[in-house]
Amino acid sequence: MNFAIKTIAACALIASAGAVFSQEMSAPPPQNVLQLSASGSVEVQQDLLVLTLGTSRDGKEAGAVQAQLRQALEVALQEARRSAEPGKMDVRTGQFSLYPRHGKNGEIVGWQGRAEVVLEGLDFARITATAARMPTMAIAQTGFGLSKTERTRVERQAQAQAIENFKGQASGLAQAFGFAGYSLREVVVNSNDSGPGPRPRMMAMEAKFGGADAPVPVEAGKSTVEVTVSGSVQMR
Repeated sequence: MNFAIKTIAACALIASAGAVFSQEMSAPPPQNVLQLSASGSVEVQQDLLVLTLGTSRDGKEAGAVQAQLRQALEVALQEARRSAEPGKMDVRTGQFSLYPRHGKNGEIVGWQGRAEVVLEGLDFARITATAARMPTMAIAQTGFGLSKTERTRVERQAQAQAIENFKGQASGLAQAFGFAGYSLREVVVNSNDSGPGPRPRMMAMEAKFGGADAPVPVEAGKSTVEVTVSGSVQMR
């Protein structure tokens, strides 16, 4: 008896699933649907400076090279931390690497290494002045970007533009096709920004060790933040 009940229940479940599947398969495709995409963009001055300073050492013994790099890094960090302030100038270590130099026959003839310190923040003058006071390292690369606060502010502006452009397209096309309006079916929002990338400063080591302690002049460029709104609307 129990077996028969279970069998009947299973058959009913299969029949129900089959009916649902059949309905989904037989459902007509949506009509009067438009696929749209619109964007908004805002150009803004970059407010974030990322300054990478580095030094290289080489020698016959790996331990000696590593010790020299560690000492140079400690001196640089000690100087940088004196001027550090959250947001205005943050300090962190960058690359720290050690690798062998090989001779003609593949044997190890020496060791080379590199250590880096990264200064990042909104206070350009503070960052460049601090870099000039770091005797064991020289500027290797400069980069500019947008702070989190500025990026959020600008993205909101670009997003508002993109949404208005999307709505304008949807309304205009719906009216052009003879419909009174539309309703949203699905929408996706994406954002990105473009601007100049990091700028390597070649020969910075020679310039620094030539006795010049003056801050290196830097000037930020501009970034364009773009937000794209894409999706589909149902004309009504």
